[in-house]
Amino acid sequence: MSELAGGAALDYEAARDELADVVAKLEAGGLSLEESLALWERGEALAKICDRHLAGAKERIESALAAAESEN
Repeated sequence: MSELAGGAALDYEAARDELADVVAKLEAGGLSLEESLALWERGEALAKICDRHLAGAKERIESALAAAESEN
């Protein structure tokens, strides 16, 4: 699992859902510059967590496919 500051681990789905919430808040507008920047920074961190989870999933799939091909 990936972590954010404070050591709280997030799985892919939790990070993705929170990222979607962050995007919705930013798109809705009405925030101060500081609030917007804080949300943007949180969104960047969440996107990195999602990317790491997806990269790990891709590696697992590639390994499974390679193993299946070597068996044939």
